[in-house]
Amino acid sequence: MPTFAYEAMDSSGLEVKDTIEAPSEAEAQTMIREKGFYVTKIREKERKKKETKKGGGAAKGKKPGKTFTIGGVPSKLLCTFTRQLSTLQDAGLPVLRSLRILEGQNKPGALKNALMDVIEDIEGGNTLSEAMAKQPKAFDNLYVNMVKAGEAGGALEVILQRLAEFKEKAQSLKRKITGAMIYPGAVITVAVTIVSFIMIFIIPKFKEIFIGFGVELPPPTVLLITCSDWMMSYWYMLFIGPIAFVIFIKIVKKNKTGAYVVDWLALRIPLIGKILHIGTIARVTRTLGTLIASGVPILEGLLISRDTAGNSVFVRAFDNIYSAIREGETIAVPLRESRIVDDMVVNMVDVGEETGALDDMLYKVADVYDEEVEVRVESLVSLLEPIMVVVLGLIVGFIVIALFMPLIKLLNDLS
Repeated sequence: MPTFAYEAMDSSGLEVKDTIEAPSEAEAQTMIREKGFYVTKIREKERKKKETKKGGGAAKGKKPGKTFTIGGVPSKLLCTFTRQLSTLQDAGLPVLRSLRILEGQNKPGALKNALMDVIEDIEGGNTLSEAMAKQPKAFDNLYVNMVKAGEAGGALEVILQRLAEFKEKAQSLKRKITGAMIYPGAVITVAVTIVSFIMIFIIPKFKEIFIGFGVELPPPTVLLITCSDWMMSYWYMLFIGPIAFVIFIKIVKKNKTGAYVVDWLALRIPLIGKILHIGTIARVTRTLGTLIASGVPILEGLLISRDTAGNSVFVRAFDNIYSAIREGETIAVPLRESRIVDDMVVNMVDVGEETGALDDMLYKVADVYDEEVEVRVESLVSLLEPIMVVVLGLIVGFIVIALFMPLIKLLNDLS
């Protein structure tokens, strides 16, 4: 039967350290609570695996079965892993056994490598949260802190369920937005390709005809030919330009002031800026609500939520809120002063603090804003369709008029 080492507090607040034998971690926690103790940390004790042969083991620093990977763990894969781990924990399996099962069924990649290291660290005496904290490419601060809160409260399976739901909702919203933008993206790509083909291969043929007949070109035709010449000479800028712009933005955002200016401007882009704004509010409030419901202290939850915002305007506002709460303020007062959310959010947060149901209020705010993001994205896509038709019509109309004006003049001169 597995042996679990635990740390707990008795009714008088004194710390207790001991071991207990139980079939599973969940039953061990139940037995400890029956003794009148509040579990703060628990882990299964196991002997480290001995090396099979002297000098015949795997090279230090690389565990057998590991593969070379670039980048982190895809959010979809992490979402599936979290749900599976939650299910196994709810079934009463020990953490190590659950991790070995999931590690064995995962394909080679970043997540499998991370799980191998997590298993090794737990076998070495670390808790699950401590082992996950050493794998930042797979498990972020939100993930680690929620697992840590679950371990401290003896309710890891419940916390993993909340974390799985959080990941699934975030993944669902991302999938809906991505799906909605596929059609406009495809139409814009095809339109740019066709216009580029006309400008690079068709317009030069007309230019030769006009030069051969010595036709005096009107201003629209001159402008069209000038654009065609530029695209023929610098066609590679169609590819380098967007890449250079993205790199420039990334360089600017490395500076705090530059990042704030870029993010401030992004929030004020017509139509798109509002979607970014309410999407950030939904993400931050859901993160904070999940952390508070999981037992993470409010100050620590604010710091973690701040890091998930992804926008310097919100980061600065959360820093001010954090400082105000440390000085004794409630969340609602500095949140209202920050002006990053509307009065509805502030009032719901205020009611949540007064009633002791802040996490529920934050969930409701997140649900409302998630729905609004979906509606606004659908509206934007619906609006993009007529805009693209009008823009393409204007471009094609300009090309046709610019080409036919000198042709009409040439026919008149010949007649």
